[in-house]
Amino acid sequence: MEEYQYKKTMRDMPLNDRPRERLDKLGPEALRDAELIAVLFRTGTKEKSAITLAEDVLKTFEDLRKLSQASLEEIQKVKGVGKVKAIELKAALELGKRLVRHQKTFVKRIQKPSDVAELLMSTYKDYETECFICILLNIRNDVIKIEKISQGGIDSTVANPMDVFRLAVRIGAPNIIITHNHPSGDPEPSQTDIDITKQLRDAGNIVGIQLLDHVIFGDGRYISLKERGLF
Repeated sequence: MEEYQYKKTMRDMPLNDRPRERLDKLGPEALRDAELIAVLFRTGTKEKSAITLAEDVLKTFEDLRKLSQASLEEIQKVKGVGKVKAIELKAALELGKRLVRHQKTFVKRIQKPSDVAELLMSTYKDYETECFICILLNIRNDVIKIEKISQGGIDSTVANPMDVFRLAVRIGAPNIIITHNHPSGDPEPSQTDIDITKQLRDAGNIVGIQLLDHVIFGDGRYISLKERGLF
């Protein structure tokens, strides 16, 4: 005779172990990622509790970063996650992104690579393709403008010197810093990154605009080519 497997639901859990009650008593910081998602889901399915369903979602996408990049259709491919749950999850993740941008202190003067990271790290972290951005600075290295130059394929993007320096020449910015991301999460510069940086440095010298640095962003990390002595 086949043994009946008991499916534990949220109501079967001790009151103090339920995510909503734990959040109310201990605060959201005490909850695991799966428990926070379970609070959003409220209910599971006939086969799975809300926590088990949330764990399945995290297992499918590996981490919150990749989950935040997933489309509604991709999230709904997880068995038990319907359109409503997927929408609620996407809305919560988007609010988290906006909160980070809202709380970020705007760096007015760039003095070191960490200032560039503080300025742009949260902007870059969810891009699935390489995005090339130029920071235009005055003589004191105060930020005048931040300009997206291009957004390319998953492996590379095009940094045309004409596109990079056009706005700098127009507004009279004497200094620039260029940045781009590696969607792989590894910010180590490629030989192409180094070659492009040298080309832009040389082009800047011709038009009288100094390239101060090239900062590459990965998954919560960054590398300064200037600090590495690569150009």
